[in-house]
Amino acid sequence: MSKPTETSTELLERLQHQVALFARRAEQTRLGGVGKARNSMDRAAYLLLNRLDREGPMGVKALAESMGIDSSTVTRQVAPLVDTGLVKRTSHPDDGRAVVLAVSPRGRSRLEDVRDSRRRLMAQVTEGWTAEEREVFTDLLVRFNVALADWHAGLGRGDDEPAAGAAAEGR
Repeated sequence: MSKPTETSTELLERLQHQVALFARRAEQTRLGGVGKARNSMDRAAYLLLNRLDREGPMGVKALAESMGIDSSTVTRQVAPLVDTGLVKRTSHPDDGRAVVLAVSPRGRSRLEDVRDSRRRLMAQVTEGWTAEEREVFTDLLVRFNVALADWHAGLGRGDDEPAAGAAAEGR
């Protein structure tokens, strides 16, 4: 909890420091995981597989827009997923020139292994928390991620048009 005499500057200094620590520990944790599957899936791979699993097959452009990133970035990040059989690339049924990406059965299995490992890790890390504390923390983290995505999309910098899918990225 914050100290009663803490100024806004001091609070923001603590916040930025805790976010930096969180980012470092999140990366260390990704490499450490729980159980056989561990959390050892590249962040980009996890986010792409997760989006395709939740929203279904889609083209590169739609995937990029839904994630608020560039199509060339998606193409570069999907290539190793296709090469390792985690994502399948097919032709669009209406336009054979367009590519549709989908999670393969192997990709879905690997994604579920990683999700399970991460759920178990979250349970261990928050073992002493109440259900309400977990809920509040999760709600605040979602709110923080949405605000950060909106800021990156231009909403926090005075731009009128957010990038497609920016607010959805925090969910």
